[in-house]
Amino acid sequence: MIEPVLDIVFSRWTTPILWTLNAFGTQRFVELQRNIGTITPKVLTQRLRQLERDGLVIRTYFPEVPPRVEYQISDLGRTLAPLFASLTDWSTVHLPLVEQARQEFDTAEEQATARHH
Repeated sequence: MIEPVLDIVFSRWTTPILWTLNAFGTQRFVELQRNIGTITPKVLTQRLRQLERDGLVIRTYFPEVPPRVEYQISDLGRTLAPLFASLTDWSTVHLPLVEQARQEFDTAEEQATARHH
C-alpha cells in the first residue's frame, strides 16, 4: 500500500513544490518557479495540475486585468509537513555522510582503475 503514497509524494518535483508552498505560503506561478529554482514552466504547470487533482494544492483564479492565479498548499497537503520536517532533519544529519561515502567510493574506484592500467 506504500506505492500510491510514493507516487504522489515523491514524484519528481512534488516535494519541492509542496515544501515551497508550505514554507512560503500562497504564491503566484512566477514566485513559485523562482523559489523552486531549476523547474521549467511546462513541468511546473503539469505538476501543479496533478497536485491540484490530488487535493494537495489549491489554485485560485482572480478575474482581474491582467488575470492573476495563486497557488497554496491545501489542508491535506499540509498534513505532509511533518514528512518534510523529517526529510530536512535527515538530510542535515546524513547528507554529509552520504557525500563522504561517495568520495570514499570514487577514490577506491579511481585507485582500482589506476591499478588495472
